[in-house]
Amino acid sequence: MEDSVITFLEKTLQRIPSSSLKSILNEWRFLSAQQLQDLHFQQSKHILHNKVLAFCEENGVRIRHVIQLDMIYNCEYPNKRNWSVYQFSGQQDDALVLNVTEFSQKFKVNLKDLLRHVSIGMKQFEDDAVWIRVAWGDNFTKPNQFKPTYVVYQLQTPYVFISNLNVKHRPLLSQALVIATKHDEIKEIQLRGRSLKSLKDLVLRRYKQSFQTYQPKPLQERHCPERDQGIVHEHAKRLADLKEVATQTFGDGPLPKLETAVFKLETKFKDPENRILTNRPEPFRCAVKFSSPSFLESLKSLVTLGIASAPVSPLLSSIPQKARNHFVISERGPGVPSTPAP
Repeated sequence: MEDSVITFLEKTLQRIPSSSLKSILNEWRFLSAQQLQDLHFQQSKHILHNKVLAFCEENGVRIRHVIQLDMIYNCEYPNKRNWSVYQFSGQQDDALVLNVTEFSQKFKVNLKDLLRHVSIGMKQFEDDAVWIRVAWGDNFTKPNQFKPTYVVYQLQTPYVFISNLNVKHRPLLSQALVIATKHDEIKEIQLRGRSLKSLKDLVLRRYKQSFQTYQPKPLQERHCPERDQGIVHEHAKRLADLKEVATQTFGDGPLPKLETAVFKLETKFKDPENRILTNRPEPFRCAVKFSSPSFLESLKSLVTLGIASAPVSPLLSSIPQKARNHFVISERGPGVPSTPAP
């Protein structure tokens, strides 16, 4: 077994949580049933990994086998990666009859024509999602298996989800995807996050709740004719009003999980007391970033608790409707950054 294969296998095993190692090795199907029985998963991770490595060497493991293991792990833990959403446009007439076999063949042939050293792995799931793993090399060096690009293409949709794609390889991957899916072009739609499921829910409109398309009415102060009514009762009324506004704004179901929302400001600075910045001809540029493990749920909670003012600004409440979490706010109004296609 080559040193590069050993190193690749060791690093892949180290990323797999101990609680999932048994199920992932079972799905890998590289070790025999007897070898799997001989593994004691209660042992320390170091001892267990050494035994797995010994079995793999005994079975003659190759780089393609470790690639399969790496894909199984990443499919099992997609939230370990950062994902960006891209959208196809200019659909050709026969794009709707595209099948997985045709897509795979066209993608591989085109990418290998563009680049001499490239490693491509594919795996299809029951939800019509095709996972693609691309390890990039060039005309002189072998593919780097430690920094692959992952692509998840949702069949029969104009959306593809990409992780770890650098600027150098964007045109190559873009061309291969456009040809394989029978479209004219592809561009990023400024929706990013770790939760692949939530990104899919947003662009494919899979979430159950209905988000409002109108401005919610502000809270009305309630006057009670009886002055001696208890504070607890008044507080309960206030919380009920806040909850109603939060429900009107965000719905009553679980929200898609986004970790950030970024607003880039490119507007004139307006402050009569600061003439230096106000008189500048160029726009005042800055960025505002909201960050949370689940930003939309956090915002809804802030409204429910009365910490955030209600009604919520449409810039925030419309994020699920627009399926975007990166915006540019200029004198013309809010929009998405005008980035070129990859």
